[in-house]
Amino acid sequence: MRSIVIFAAASLALLPLVANAQSGTSTQTKATTSMSSTDVDTMWAKIKGSWTQTKGAVKEQWGKLTDDDLMQIQGRREELVGKIQTRYAISHEQAEAQVSGWEQKYHSM
Repeated sequence: MRSIVIFAAASLALLPLVANAQSGTSTQTKATTSMSSTDVDTMWAKIKGSWTQTKGAVKEQWGKLTDDDLMQIQGRREELVGKIQTRYAISHEQAEAQVSGWEQKYHSM
């Protein structure tokens, strides 16, 4: 019985250390995977300039977007977010999150 009490007390003492280690990891991951606004602006300037080639990747990611949608978007990020929001009936925040995830993937190509 005594060993169970000691084990439980030791486990409770380690909980804050484990929680801090986990939160530190997620913070580091977020810091390394997020792009600066300058990087995003530069990337979208390139996307806009090569929209004819890029819209294939966009269509692959969001198949519900029509050709008319892609013509209206013309490489503009906010237009893309709005069209995704409309076509998929999701919130603006969800559409933003999807586009941000796609940006990360596109940026790493």
